[in-house]
Amino acid sequence: MNASRTRASRLPWAALVCSVVLLSGCSGSGSAGSGSSGRAEATATQAVQAVAPAVDGGDLQLDYQKVIKDVLPSVVQIEAGGDLGSGVVYDGKGHIVTNAHVVGDAKTLKVTTANSESPLTATLVYSYPQQDLAVIKLDKVPNGLRAAVFGDSAKVRVGQIVLAMGSPLGLSSSVTQGIVSATGRTVSEGGGDGEATTTIPNMVQTSAAINPGNSGGALVDLDSHVIGIPTLAAIDPNLGNSAAPGIGFAIPASMVRTVADQIIKDGKVTDSGRAALGIAGRTVLDDSLQPAGVAVVQVKNGGAADKAGIQEGDVITQLGDTPITTITSLAEALAADKPGQRTSVTFTRDGSAKTVDVTLGEQ
Repeated sequence: MNASRTRASRLPWAALVCSVVLLSGCSGSGSAGSGSSGRAEATATQAVQAVAPAVDGGDLQLDYQKVIKDVLPSVVQIEAGGDLGSGVVYDGKGHIVTNAHVVGDAKTLKVTTANSESPLTATLVYSYPQQDLAVIKLDKVPNGLRAAVFGDSAKVRVGQIVLAMGSPLGLSSSVTQGIVSATGRTVSEGGGDGEATTTIPNMVQTSAAINPGNSGGALVDLDSHVIGIPTLAAIDPNLGNSAAPGIGFAIPASMVRTVADQIIKDGKVTDSGRAALGIAGRTVLDDSLQPAGVAVVQVKNGGAADKAGIQEGDVITQLGDTPITTITSLAEALAADKPGQRTSVTFTRDGSAKTVDVTLGEQ
């Protein structure tokens, strides 16, 4: 379905929201991200552990309390330029993973951990807006810093009970409860004039409440494993853009590990796994003022489109078998493909339709 959304974003000491769009045609199940190399000890690095799908019949309240005791000390509050968000301690060296939109343009940040009496300083290692992830590092690692354990999000199942931990509305160390509602969602964060700025595939949908300030926190299963990083929450455009309860989205843990491991090792993302056409474009309308394709406004030199002969001014109407009507639909179609994949692009030029073969590049 198509719906207007609000991100669970940075908090300028009050709720700060912006819209996103849930793309049509997304699947309700599937693998939530690709894996990365495992790590052995959670205190030094993240252990990759399987996610158990069920509760074993014990006292559910005690199960909740145990998970909170295990994981909440690893969830921090982040202040970036007066805006608040959340983060998760990734390893014992002081690396913390969060959302790129929580960090924003800040290079230095303040972090409040479970054991710190006052905020600690941290430095940005690298921000990767294409996946809305970032890694920061504490300038001084405090005693007792506890790294979270990240699970295998490919084993997440619809119906699993989950807890969302973070700092919604500035209320640090808050916990909400829900279930995994769906996996494999593709979500686009909307930019100005209806244009999409970021498309994130394979997200975990949850009914756990995700509010402004929860961004960058932890979505946790009952084995105390982080299965995702809460990033977006829904609003209902038919109710004055008020909160739509029970619809939130988290970046899957496997993708978080993939991106964070590269950032920590290389200082940047070296293998995104995200396909790119190598253009900048905008949505164009037909005579009935309906979206009718994506006009190419810039072609990256040496990129996939350039090599295929696509030019500025061409209007893309199809990628492979997928009709393209908006920049968001193009981003969604690319999110389903991989770098190096062969596909076709159909476009119009001077009133004539053309189709060319393209080998997709990488973002």
